[in-house]
Amino acid sequence: MKLPRRNFLHLAAGAAALPAVSRFARAQAYPSRPVRIIVGFPPAGSTDITARLIAQWLSERLGQQFIVENRPGAGSTLATEAVARAAPDGYTLLLTQSGDAWNATLYDNLKYNYIRDIMPVASISRGMGALVVNPAVPVKSVPELIAYAKANPGKVTMASAGVGSGPHMYWELFRSMTGVNMLHIPYRGGGPALTDLLGGQVPAYFSTLISSIQYIRDDKLRLLAVTAATRADVFPNVPTIGEFLPGYEATGWFGISAPKGTPIEVAEKLHKEINAGLADPSLIKRFAELGDAVFATSPADFAKVIADDTEKWGKVIRAANIKAE
Repeated sequence: MKLPRRNFLHLAAGAAALPAVSRFARAQAYPSRPVRIIVGFPPAGSTDITARLIAQWLSERLGQQFIVENRPGAGSTLATEAVARAAPDGYTLLLTQSGDAWNATLYDNLKYNYIRDIMPVASISRGMGALVVNPAVPVKSVPELIAYAKANPGKVTMASAGVGSGPHMYWELFRSMTGVNMLHIPYRGGGPALTDLLGGQVPAYFSTLISSIQYIRDDKLRLLAVTAATRADVFPNVPTIGEFLPGYEATGWFGISAPKGTPIEVAEKLHKEINAGLADPSLIKRFAELGDAVFATSPADFAKVIADDTEKWGKVIRAANIKAE
C-alpha cells in the first residue's frame, strides 16, 4: 500500500526520533536500582571518605542508594579492573584517583588499559598531602626531619599507603630531592598506615590531608608541612615542603569514572548531579574542613588532567625504578 506523502514523512520523522526518545527515557529512568561505587582502598582513607561523601549526595539527589564497596589491593588496580570488566550500564562506578593515572607505568601486566577501558565521568576534588610524624619523634620541621634521617641512615622508617599510592609518590619525590636514606614501609591503604603511625610503630608518613586532618587537630599527629604549592587554608601557619625544597609540589585528585561504553546520557546525568553537589555550600564546606577543595571540570578537562599526571608521575616512577609488588 502506498502511503500519502504527508503520512510517510510523519512516520519517518517519528522513526528518526526514536533513538533520542529512547536515550531520554533511559536517562530519566536511571537509576532504577542501587549503584555501586568501587573503591580500591580500605575504609578510613581519603579515597573512601571522598566516595562516601559523594555517594550520600547522589543517593539523596537520585533516590537510589549509591553503595560504597571497598576492594583494596594492588594499588587500586583490582578495583579498576573490576569496573573495566563490569557491564557498561551505569550501575558500577569507580572512585577514580590519582593512582589510576600512573599505574600504567607502575604495573607491567595490567589486564586492562585505563585510557581505553575507563570513561571519565566527573572530577570531584583536589587535595594535598601532609608530611606528618608521631608526636614522640624528636622533629618539628622539615629540615629537622631531614637532619634526623641523615643522622640515622636506613633506620628511620617512612610509611605509605602502598607501592604506587599517592603517599608513596609524594615520598619518592621528597626522597629524590633530599637524598635522605629512609626505609619505606608500604601498607595496604591509608587507614592501616595511619593506625600504625598513631600507635608509634612507624614515625613518619606522607598522608593525604583529608585522612589525617582530625588527628592533627587533636594533636595526635604533628604536621610538619603540606605538599601543595601553597599553604592549606585550614593550616595557614604550616609551611609547604616547597618552602624548604623549591620546586616540590604534589597534589592528588578524585573523581567518578565508569566502564567505557556506558550510555552517554547516564554519564551526563551523573556529571550534572555531581557538579551540582560541588556547587552546594554544605559540600564545599565539608571538603574544606577535610583540607580538600572541590574540583569541577568537564569530562574532557578531567581526561587532560589524567593524561598530564600520567606523564609527570611516570617520570618519577621510572627515575626511581619503582616496581609494583
